[in-house]
Amino acid sequence: MNIPAVEKIADAVIYEGYMLYPYRASAVKNRQRFNFGVLYPREYCDLQGGSESSEMRTDCPVMGTHFTTIKVKVRFLQLTARGDWQEGQEREVSSPSCTLESITAQPWRQWFAFYPAGIEGELEISAVQVEENLYKVTVNIRNVAGLEDVNNPSRDQALLRSMVSVHSIIQAAGGEFVSLLDPPEQWKGAAAGCQNAGTFPVLAGEEGQRDLLLSSPIILYDYPQIAPESPGDLFDGTEIDEILALRILTLTDTEKQEVRSGDDRARRILERTEMLPPEHFQKLHGVLRNL
Repeated sequence: MNIPAVEKIADAVIYEGYMLYPYRASAVKNRQRFNFGVLYPREYCDLQGGSESSEMRTDCPVMGTHFTTIKVKVRFLQLTARGDWQEGQEREVSSPSCTLESITAQPWRQWFAFYPAGIEGELEISAVQVEENLYKVTVNIRNVAGLEDVNNPSRDQALLRSMVSVHSIIQAAGGEFVSLLDPPEQWKGAAAGCQNAGTFPVLAGEEGQRDLLLSSPIILYDYPQIAPESPGDLFDGTEIDEILALRILTLTDTEKQEVRSGDDRARRILERTEMLPPEHFQKLHGVLRNL
């Protein structure tokens, strides 16, 4: 298992859209930002008529035996009000290693909470045997928090009790995941029977490994990788590092001061970009791969 490599991808997922260029909290796109993978309190979802969700479901086929173990790590951001800005704090919930035999007989559940804002959630792991040595594992993540103002909550109020950029890393020990994007012929039926809600599970880690799965609210391909030329997170898509880096350098002194006095992550982006040597921009200009 190559957990560190997968977590680098997960880091890009968790902050995708967190703060966009020009990285100022006062920018309209950051005051009315859009986040992927938000699980709102159910009461808020009901008031929105079903346009928002309080639950995320991952289905994935696993080749294994009764003794194969499944372990799940859920990661998301908890937002905290900081003036007119909602700053994100990373949160993590992990399950123990559960055998396929145990979660087939009875789902494993864990309630979790993070304060002071009042994040409350539930993680559930279950499995059903589809064929001999083939199981379908299901991971459900639910927001079970209530709302302070149940009559007319604003989106900003609901976000403070929401799980943002939710994704999970699922490990199989003594078994192998089946790709949902390119399943072997004999497992295509099992893959087609998986129903994922709000998330897209893909194989992760080194090419050819099948013991790790990244279930993300962003559509990815099997074995996603961070481009080695990327100097660091930009929260806005690593394919456009050069454009964003050049645009950051055009910010006025007043704009840069606002960035520095705002979100710490945005400040680090500015400082890192200002220190990039010219030869690094040449690396960002264009790369030719796999003709």
